[in-house]
Amino acid sequence: MLRVRTGRISVDALRDRMVHQGFVLRPKEGLPHFLEVESGPGPISLTLEHWLGLFYVQQASTGVAAPLLNPQPGERVLDLCSAPGGKTTHAADLMQDSGCLVASEISESRIRGLLGNVYRLGHPNVFVVAGDGRDFPEGPLFDRVLVDAPCSGEGTLRRRGGKASRKSASFGRYVGAAQRSLLEKAIRLVRPGGTLLYATCTFAPEENEAVVSDILERQPVELEPISLPVPHAPGVTSFAGARYDPRLEGAARIYPHHFDSGGLFLAVLRRLDDGSAKSDGAGDDGWTTVPASFPADGPDRADGPDRADGPDPADGSDPADGSDASYYVRTACEDLEQRFGVDRGELADLSWIRRGGRFWVHSLDEWPLEAWRDGPWREGKWRPISVGFRAVDFDSRDRPRPTNDLLRWLGGSVRERVFDIDHERMTQLSLRETIDFEPDLRGPVALRYEGDVIGRGAATVDGLKSEIPKARSADLLRALRATVREPL
Repeated sequence: MLRVRTGRISVDALRDRMVHQGFVLRPKEGLPHFLEVESGPGPISLTLEHWLGLFYVQQASTGVAAPLLNPQPGERVLDLCSAPGGKTTHAADLMQDSGCLVASEISESRIRGLLGNVYRLGHPNVFVVAGDGRDFPEGPLFDRVLVDAPCSGEGTLRRRGGKASRKSASFGRYVGAAQRSLLEKAIRLVRPGGTLLYATCTFAPEENEAVVSDILERQPVELEPISLPVPHAPGVTSFAGARYDPRLEGAARIYPHHFDSGGLFLAVLRRLDDGSAKSDGAGDDGWTTVPASFPADGPDRADGPDRADGPDPADGSDPADGSDASYYVRTACEDLEQRFGVDRGELADLSWIRRGGRFWVHSLDEWPLEAWRDGPWREGKWRPISVGFRAVDFDSRDRPRPTNDLLRWLGGSVRERVFDIDHERMTQLSLRETIDFEPDLRGPVALRYEGDVIGRGAATVDGLKSEIPKARSADLLRALRATVREPL
């Protein structure tokens, strides 16, 4: 099952591309942006389209969550447990890459996977932060919050050969407490009238209805009955002698037979206004305009889109006011316009932020970072990681170079210094080989393969070489070797 990255390609256009390669796809009823893979020449994840970020491989059942959260363009949205990013990036697509979507994750290894997906799909409105959701800074309020809580994972048994791992009583107590804490935190972070979605991939009522029933009794929230355009079952109101709030019948359970997919529990809550929701920090509601630079004492690690080997240190040397950032932004934009033929209007909806010697592009007008300076950030329990994706590097002579992710995101908007590479030569470049290059041209160029801009190359006196990172080149090489295209 795949979900189309609708901000970059239409469902029909992607389907045509995949059919051209021999895949047989059909729409998934109730999920308008999903296509089910009935057959094909190989794994659909080993295709150039996947490498380009034109779709996300996702279970059908999990495709229900983001539409149920119903994030709107321009809103403030929080995903408290976001890795690996399926629901996060789905929400970003529904927001049309506008507003601010904060993606929080506790696991360092899972953050790398989350960032890889955000960058590959090209979502400029996602602000990734690291830390335990239970310690998430309070103050600024969100319109919608997703709690995709840790659980015993009974709904994922098919992926694990149908064998359930044995869970101890201590695990049950831990996960139940964690789920309640995360949901209570989410309630404090959502504005009155805002929406919360509680989701797990387990069937255990102790981790589902029991948690929500307890929250309904103690917290200022109301459960909203769920209506889904897909097969599902209602929530349970009693189990093994335990009774839950009768309103839990309005929750939803998706079992494997409903979708021929994994299992899911979903409950939608509405935050009531009991007068306890308050905002601290900069601005009337804790949200401030995104500056030109990360604060000097801001994020201390990043997993840039041009790196696949994990976090790398940031020097933290930028002035907090970004006083000279405008010069570098202007230089970068002029370079894109004059050397690469990118119309200035293509960048009109994007903003720039500096970190170290690089610039990132994003679509955030505001963020809550200034209001989070104290508390968990100072205590080392939480930190911001990235906003949008890395767009421009500067060499030792302060000359701008667009990153692979920016060139790939711009695609057909790159009209100059673009060189078409056939399959054989693209394979050579992916093997880190230098190929013959006839034009009398030096410096960064855009590489285009079968109509798609795939990244940056460098024209030197020795020839043309790829500047796609090694790990990404290995992925590209696998896609090139696996892709089979039928003649038109």
